[in-house]
Amino acid sequence: MPEFRAGSPEQVSYLEELVRAGLLTQTGVAGVYARGPEFERVRLGFDGLVTRTAAPEAPEALYFPPLLPRLQLETSGYLGSFPHLAGTVFGFDGDERDAAEQLAVASRHEDWGAFQTMSDLVLSPAACYPLYPAVAARGALPEGGLTLDTGDSYVFRREPSSDPARMQIFHMREIVRVADRDTVISWRGEWRARAEQLLGSLGLQIELEIAHDPFFGRAGRMLASAQRELELKWELLAPIAGGTQTAIASSNYHEGHFGDIYEIRTAGGDTAHTGCMAFGEERVTLALFSSHGLDTRTWPSGVRDKLGL
Repeated sequence: MPEFRAGSPEQVSYLEELVRAGLLTQTGVAGVYARGPEFERVRLGFDGLVTRTAAPEAPEALYFPPLLPRLQLETSGYLGSFPHLAGTVFGFDGDERDAAEQLAVASRHEDWGAFQTMSDLVLSPAACYPLYPAVAARGALPEGGLTLDTGDSYVFRREPSSDPARMQIFHMREIVRVADRDTVISWRGEWRARAEQLLGSLGLQIELEIAHDPFFGRAGRMLASAQRELELKWELLAPIAGGTQTAIASSNYHEGHFGDIYEIRTAGGDTAHTGCMAFGEERVTLALFSSHGLDTRTWPSGVRDKLGL
């Protein structure tokens, strides 16, 4: 079983308030919730605001399902850095006797994994992952590179918690730049400022922080240290549940990692660099309810207007 992360008393209390208000409904599995219509209205309103903010760049939209070919996850190096977060799809391919035995075990709510076989699919851990092999298949990048938009994609992280902001499955909206090094670095800086302004315009108290990903193990601690030192990851934090500062958006610069793996080349033949601006849509929504209250009718008119409420 994955390690369960207990939320603080304030976070647990906030989750209970969200459930009582009908904004979330618990499923019996920590970090997996049904969303009520008002929660989704706010989330989709924010998603539309990101679309309008990115529109001047005219990003190419590519909408992938929340499933990823297992080969792509293995190729990306994800299992070396985040094996504790990955989710894998298994399926049954036995005979009638196996099916009867599986049913008997499952009916007792015991482990019936022995009757399942790993498939060629995994749950997508980040919205941008399927973009890179798709771009590589086109050949060399056009002059100036590409800007891509993943839409409001579902992604999965296996980290159950009673903190409502730490969901196991949630929507990630990513704008991705694939180009030469200098172009990606410049673009990333521009989007960081744009994201700060965007989130601040919704009445959120935003803090910028140099951060690192939750790498696994001893080698992961070294990777995290290098990531912070090189400022490869920035996070934008906002208060959720009693003022707890929580990352609601992040900007990653991957250097030439995905360009090397998938042999993505610029128009000049160099290894392409990549960067992304990612918004955790449920976390942004939770921050808005935490900051403005659980009844959207009482929110500031400027915020309601921006979200189309």
